[in-house]
Amino acid sequence: MRRRALIVFGAAAAASAVTAGRSAWAHAILIESVPRPGGTVAAGRTALHLRFNSRIDHARSQLRLVASDGATRLLVIANGSAPDVIDADVELRPGAYTLRWQVLAVDGHLTRGEVAFSVTA
Repeated sequence: MRRRALIVFGAAAAASAVTAGRSAWAHAILIESVPRPGGTVAAGRTALHLRFNSRIDHARSQLRLVASDGATRLLVIANGSAPDVIDADVELRPGAYTLRWQVLAVDGHLTRGEVAFSVTA
């Protein structure tokens, strides 16, 4: 009886570990960005690049650029980006900005975040 209880407990623990790992893999996590968080770029035409740890649904994802005065712009995500990347192109003036992203992983999990950066003249 004791051996059976240990086997059941071990199986439950293993199933729990596998399930926990899968749910962690389910969310798209930002692993690289241009500009980098806290980074600085020159004013003018700027390519924005966000890479995630999993494939994302481009059609249901969003990028918003927020200026220091609170003005917000919805950016167009470039067609042809890699499955785990969002690219956009924007004209920037000097100042502080926050790039707010919202992505939908292909498994249906929504993730949000932001990247703050500065633009110099």
